[in-house]
Amino acid sequence: MPARPAPTTKALGPDFAAPVDDRWFEDYVEGSSYTYGWISLTEDEIIDYAMRFDPQPFHIDPEYARASQFGGIIASGWHTSGVCMRMFADHFLTHNASLASPGIDEIRWPAPVRPGDELWLRVTVGETRVSNSKPDRGLMTTHSELLNADDVVVMVMKAKNFVARRPA
Repeated sequence: MPARPAPTTKALGPDFAAPVDDRWFEDYVEGSSYTYGWISLTEDEIIDYAMRFDPQPFHIDPEYARASQFGGIIASGWHTSGVCMRMFADHFLTHNASLASPGIDEIRWPAPVRPGDELWLRVTVGETRVSNSKPDRGLMTTHSELLNADDVVVMVMKAKNFVARRPA
């Protein structure tokens, strides 16, 4: 079987005025919300990921998973996080001014991701502030939700990112 191409996703509504490769701290406005989609996972992809990184039986054994509380194979939360990060990095997070992240404040998986679920991302910009110690950058808080096609939230993440300010 040929390798599956990398997922291609797109903005599902209004996007930033600035393209992702020319976006700076000032382009992230508190309260703004953006949506991107779609990515889905096959059962084989879910099992392959889990075999390597999260080999719990409801992720890797279809028979066990059918008899579990989940009624079938579900994606690892860490796999789900990777899907979320893919869309976040492809579309929301600046490609030219991202200066890394000091961490994630919260991550939750309130509902399982199942094979074939079509997933989309909603990111809302929370607090933004210029760094006190390094005024060439700002710190941005985001609230991300990954949802399935039925608009069920399958993951919530609150993160912080350092982003370079627009050069004078």
